[in-house]
Amino acid sequence: MSAAVAPALERAQRRDFPRHSLSVPLDVIALRSGVPENLPGRCTDLSEGGVGGMVAGELSAGQQVAVELRLPNVGVPVRARAFVRYQGRLRCGFEFVGLPVEQREMIRYWTYRLQNPQFVPHSVLPEEKETTTEAAGEPSASHEVPAKKTAPRIVVHRRRFYFLLAAMLLMAGLAWWQWQRSWKELEVGSAATRDSNAPIPVPSETMEMRIVSKVDPVYPEEARAAGKQGLAIVDAVIGEDGLVSRVRPVSGDDQLLKSAEEAVRSWKFEPYQSSGRAVAVETTIAVEFRLN
Repeated sequence: MSAAVAPALERAQRRDFPRHSLSVPLDVIALRSGVPENLPGRCTDLSEGGVGGMVAGELSAGQQVAVELRLPNVGVPVRARAFVRYQGRLRCGFEFVGLPVEQREMIRYWTYRLQNPQFVPHSVLPEEKETTTEAAGEPSASHEVPAKKTAPRIVVHRRRFYFLLAAMLLMAGLAWWQWQRSWKELEVGSAATRDSNAPIPVPSETMEMRIVSKVDPVYPEEARAAGKQGLAIVDAVIGEDGLVSRVRPVSGDDQLLKSAEEAVRSWKFEPYQSSGRAVAVETTIAVEFRLN
């Protein structure tokens, strides 16, 4: 029997929109005790529902962040609030929250351009004029030259072009205003959390490295006889003194969960510091039960 801490498992989310590969810079802004922290990254895929990428920083599932990226052939950047849906080995998946209509339309436009690379919008195209005059060396009407077949082109007249340009500028202004308002809401929510002294969510990998002492859980005899093994995942609240103050079962066999809870309650951690002071944190702990 062995019982050891293992990273929490992340469940794949059902996707309502198709993903498209995209390699552009990705900026992620997360609040650390009310202070915005910019995490640089690289986008790997994009859809109307969210974005995936590689981020140089620690994030936790369920954390709310702000993301920004620029789409190829689209001058206006995509800025949106998002939830971290999974995180592991620098790979992150973000789900958009309240994505404005204009931002969604930009993503749809980029997707259309991606699937139809031959689409090139034109400004005013000169109208073709038919000539029926006969001149020396020119064929008469009775000897018409077959017209060349040309690929269909989309004509955008000058007035429509200026209208579309004005609409895109308006969309950019609305997107920036929405971005600022969403970020203020994120800051207000973080301030409310700090005022209520609620535990700060911290990734399990971070707290695993801060374990000072721990007791291995006892393998229940009934579970061993029944051949039960696997992960018992619990949520734990760790106080400012590094002691576990609350444990809540998340998933796993009931017998294994009970043993894991009893063991985790006796663990001690190095106090987590934020802004120079110790704070209470909440993390996920996965205890593995394995039959020899």
